Amino acid sequence: MQSLPIVPRRRAWRGLPMLLAPGMLASQMAAQTASPDLGQIMQRLDRLEKQNQSMADEIRQLRNALAEARGQPQPAQTAPAPEEKVAVDESRVEELAQSKVEASQKFPIRVTGMALFNAFLNSKGSGGQQYPTFAWPGNQSDGGGSFYQTTIGLDYSGPQVFGGGKVYGNVYMDFAGGSGTPLDLGFRLRTGEIAIDWTNQSIMAGVETPIFAPRSPASLAQVEFAPLAAAGNLWLWTPQVRFEQKIRFTDDTGVRAQFGAVQTNEVQPYQQSTATPEPARPGLEGRFEFYYRFQGGAPDGAQDAPRVEIAPGFHTSVTHVAGASVPSHLFSLDWFANPLPKLEFTGAFFSGQNVAPVGGVEGFTILPTGAAIPVRSKGGWGQLTLLATPRLSFHLFSGLENGNTADLAAYAIGRNWLYGANFFYRLAPNVLLGAEVSQARTAYIDSSLRLNNHYDLALAYLF
Repeated sequence: MQSLPIVPRRRAWRGLPMLLAPGMLASQMAAQTASPDLGQIMQRLDRLEKQNQSMADEIRQLRNALAEARGQPQPAQTAPAPEEKVAVDESRVEELAQSKVEASQKFPIRVTGMALFNAFLNSKGSGGQQYPTFAWPGNQSDGGGSFYQTTIGLDYSGPQVFGGGKVYGNVYMDFAGGSGTPLDLGFRLRTGEIAIDWTNQSIMAGVETPIFAPRSPASLAQVEFAPLAAAGNLWLWTPQVRFEQKIRFTDDTGVRAQFGAVQTNEVQPYQQSTATPEPARPGLEGRFEFYYRFQGGAPDGAQDAPRVEIAPGFHTSVTHVAGASVPSHLFSLDWFANPLPKLEFTGAFFSGQNVAPVGGVEGFTILPTGAAIPVRSKGGWGQLTLLATPRLSFHLFSGLENGNTADLAAYAIGRNWLYGANFFYRLAPNVLLGAEVSQARTAYIDSSLRLNNHYDLALAYLF
């Protein structure tokens, strides 16, 4: 076997560069060939970036020119203010709200409502109520937390009908049908309606606030009932059918006339008697709202337009009790005004007799002879709102219902006065923090004045 020649180690290392030289030469030639291609790519990227920047500048200039031609102010190139950021966030929330739930009839349904938690404290005279509408006899006080004032609603819209009318409606519910305790939350219908709206007319059937008293104060503490219930606010939700006619005098002035048939809620007076009224009776109601929008305000129909609204109204029905017919005749006047951008004044007034069927305190009295007579009453409420910032608002409110002493039996409620203040702070576009303090001062016939202080802290998530 022939042996291979032994090459000294030093000579082997000297031969290594000769073996690698061809590869190194090829790599160097490839790099020299690739360098021009890479440079061309970088130059093209620079040109494309400049072209994109130029196109963006042209689009911005075209937008500014279009805005100037329309007489609109050009957008400032500055960082958005906190108020503008809130508006942008609210706009994004509205965009998210455009997603609809489709019903079986292929028309959109929108889920809405408010998850509401309340922490509350009442002084003596609470009567075991979370938010007493009047001060009760006795020294009972209470406090705690609740979630049952949470509301759930469905807004729906349908096809057009004859004459181009648009069908729409809603249903609102809460959990106030039980006792309000965490283990007894009964689902309850609040309001609901089915309506057809034309250009100048509309008809509605459903359960709503009285036609002649549609307004209410703002509160996160009292949602189970309308705020200032039994203290000047005739709020009771009743079944009804109404017709509305809109009449325009000018672009900024007009009247909305409403008429309807309602079903009243006949209740026992606070001072109980052996006579029980028929549980429900028909009634007639009407309201005539005159409005004026200040020049330069928002377009027709905008809720934030600077305007003044004032509306007289009426209610008439008959209560059947103790073999007698007790009339219920009421005159009302409600208003809204916001002549200043950050200030609003809302309220209502009523005068008449037998106010219980529409949410008042005392309706009738059974005399010792067995005869039934209506209780004459006057009252109303008012609220002043300060819109301090887009996030913060303050409200001062007061309401009073005063019955005629001559028409009332012993220990009936002669006068109920409730006043207080609250504020809402928007933690996020759909999250509200609220605090409220109020006092009820209730005067009973042939008895002493009763007081109740109420304190409430609320957290609401709007959806």
